[in-house]
Amino acid sequence: MAQKPTILVSEKLGESGLELLRSFGNVDCSYGLSKEDLCAKISSCDALIVRSGTKVTREVFQAAQGRLKVVGRAGVGIDNVDLQAATECGCLVVNAPTANTVAAAEHGIALMAAMARNIAQADASVKA
Repeated sequence: MAQKPTILVSEKLGESGLELLRSFGNVDCSYGLSKEDLCAKISSCDALIVRSGTKVTREVFQAAQGRLKVVGRAGVGIDNVDLQAATECGCLVVNAPTANTVAAAEHGIALMAAMARNIAQADASVKA
């Protein structure tokens, strides 16, 4: 039987997401890693899950020594991942562009309601 892949999660994710990852591999939740610590740890990982705070640079891909197969960006955009280095190292980079669609829509509706009810003006009046 094949060994389960090691998945490094470098930033906080929801527990349901972590449980899903645990069903597929060995999950290592190491938050707040420095660039040096990430480079030291990445050579023992098959996958890396990041949000916007972790920078996945050429140095990280080189430190992986070819073992890292996928970088998953939990959220929109992949500007914190060096795509050229990932391609050169044969590492797939994926993201979740619609992950916060519902939250963004809810925020938009809340802002419209706040404008319609003059919440900002009422807040300033109460504070005054």
